[in-house]
Amino acid sequence: MATRREVLNILWRAASNCYEDVEARQIAEMILMAKGNISRNDIIVEPNMAVEIEDLDSIVEQIKAWTPVQYIIGCADFLDMQLEVSDAVLIPRPETEELVMWVRDEAPSDARILDVGTGSGCIAIGLSRELKDAKVFAMDISDSALAVARRNGARYASNVEFIKGDALADFGAIFDEQFDIVVSNPPYIPSRDKALMRSNVVDYEPHIALFVPDDDPLLFYRAIARTSLKLLKAKGMLFFEIYESLVDEMCEMLRHEGYVDVVVRDDFRGKPRMICARVG
Repeated sequence: MATRREVLNILWRAASNCYEDVEARQIAEMILMAKGNISRNDIIVEPNMAVEIEDLDSIVEQIKAWTPVQYIIGCADFLDMQLEVSDAVLIPRPETEELVMWVRDEAPSDARILDVGTGSGCIAIGLSRELKDAKVFAMDISDSALAVARRNGARYASNVEFIKGDALADFGAIFDEQFDIVVSNPPYIPSRDKALMRSNVVDYEPHIALFVPDDDPLLFYRAIARTSLKLLKAKGMLFFEIYESLVDEMCEMLRHEGYVDVVVRDDFRGKPRMICARVG
């Protein structure tokens, strides 16, 4: 049986075929910790301890094929959670954590919140945990995504109701109540930008949750904004995660649809990635 150090080096070499050295080491450690059920401290303190990793050869081939590490280990870190992920959902990202924190800071403690296009459920579950008295609804068109989101909700005992619905349809008909906040991280990457993206995203993450037509990149934003006008209470707020190259178009669209107080916020990398608007 191989030692922790030996397995780490096998995984590290495989990841080095695709990633820079530091990232490759991080990926190797993540897989070893998850699959070996050990901590980073275990790797450092007892590197010569034997460890058994089931299907190691298959994992190596997945790494070389650019399979995202989160899909290999079946989970992704988000806030203080480890959420289940599969190729049915986008991998939660740090900038989405910032969106959750922004919504939390603006929301009434007992807010009624709708997350449109919930995917793994990360936004809805995160908000439910941050706002204990809130009632959170999470909607997605994908049955497979909803299954993942529901398992994540059950694991973290979140007060979230998961509902099937189409962001491009009049999903307002699903609900018989109004909301304080609607939030969404919808598809927003123009198809022409696929060539600029890494294989571990383009080849594995669900295109239905990533890409929009080149001739209408605001397709989902506009549809969600229009329906949300009917769902939001007076002074209710609409939050989006946005594509940095569409900031001006987003601001113009929201104002055109009748929203006021449009505010754009940068993420931790200094890129404009979040927007909030209010019902007048």
